[in-house]
Parts: sequence; structure tokens; C-alpha cells
Amino acid sequence: MISPWWTILVAYLLGSIPFGLLIVKARGGGDIREKGSGNIGAANVARNAGKLAGVFTLLLDALKGYAAVWLAAYCSRGSARWMIAAAVAAVLGHVFPVWLKFRGGKGVATGLGVFLPIAPMAVGGAAVLWVLIVVFWRYSSLGSIVSAAVLPVLVYFLYAPGHEPPLAVTLGTVFIALVVLAKHRWNMERLMRGEEPPLKLR
Repeated sequence: MISPWWTILVAYLLGSIPFGLLIVKARGGGDIREKGSGNIGAANVARNAGKLAGVFTLLLDALKGYAAVWLAAYCSRGSARWMIAAAVAAVLGHVFPVWLKFRGGKGVATGLGVFLPIAPMAVGGAAVLWVLIVVFWRYSSLGSIVSAAVLPVLVYFLYAPGHEPPLAVTLGTVFIALVVLAKHRWNMERLMRGEEPPLKLR
């Protein structure tokens, strides 16, 4: 059985797999980092390589986050501390992948995946909030920003009915939310200037 310490390294390496880049290249679309916003995440992939490629990127980025935390849970017998440590490592791997000179995505889909084994109800609430914002305002980045900002509150109240989460989970959730928000700083500026491209739903 893998030691819990090794699950942190494995979580980082799983998180660092640039599925968006690989999917676009496999479809003959070149380097996604040279198109649109230059991001390897699902939104930029969908805009420049098609919705199907974007959906696959979203699912695989979420899956790698889920797998990282599931492995930590398995090797630590469900320790919340190891699970949230793996969650942080997976998100950092996606945002700062060693294979791409530490220039990766924004951590939204991977962040979604890492919290599924930790607080599934909170993930559901964040996902519903994201969908509502995108449907009404058509800005994927705005949905991601608001969902990331609210996630620590959702995890705190929905971690387990009637029980607050361990301190490590709370701190880890806040850290991941801050990383995601920091990666969206340029989106925030464009939203304020009215220059952010809306998401085309049709």
C-alpha cells in the first residue's frame, strides 16, 4: 500500500496532467496556449477547439482531482487531513504543472473534482451557483469567481450535517479558493471594464 506521504506527490503529478493541451493537440488543433486566453482549461478549449473538446477537458480535469483525493483517502483510511492535503497538491499541480514550466490552468474543474470525495453537497451547491450565473449573465469566469469565493462557506456548512469540518479542511478549502481567485485576477479586471468575452451557450 502506498504511504500517505507519497500520495501528495502523486496528487501533484495527477493534477499536472494538461488534458486541455493534450486533447487539442490530439485533434490537430495545435497548442491551445497560443489561442484565445492562452489558458489550458475547459472554457478556452471550448471556445477554440469546440464544445466537445471543452466537455472532455472539464471531465478529465475534474477526474484527476477526484482520483488524487480518492487515493489519499484509500491510503490513509479516510483521513480528512491527508485528503485535503492531496486536494491542495492536485490543484497546485494543475495551476503550476512542472511539464509546462509551472504555467497551467486556473484550477476550477480540478477544484471541483478534489472536493467531490470531501464535501459532495458543497460541490453540488457551487455547481448550481455556477450554472445559474452562466445562464443569466453568460460569463463562465464570473461563475467560477463567485463559486470559488462561496465554496469555503458551503464546505463549512455542508461538510457533514450538524458538524463543522476539521480545521485542516477549512484552511485547505480557503487556500484553494484563494488560488483559484488569484488565477482569475485578469478576468476580474476585464469584467470590470466590460471586456470579458461571454460564453456562447448555443
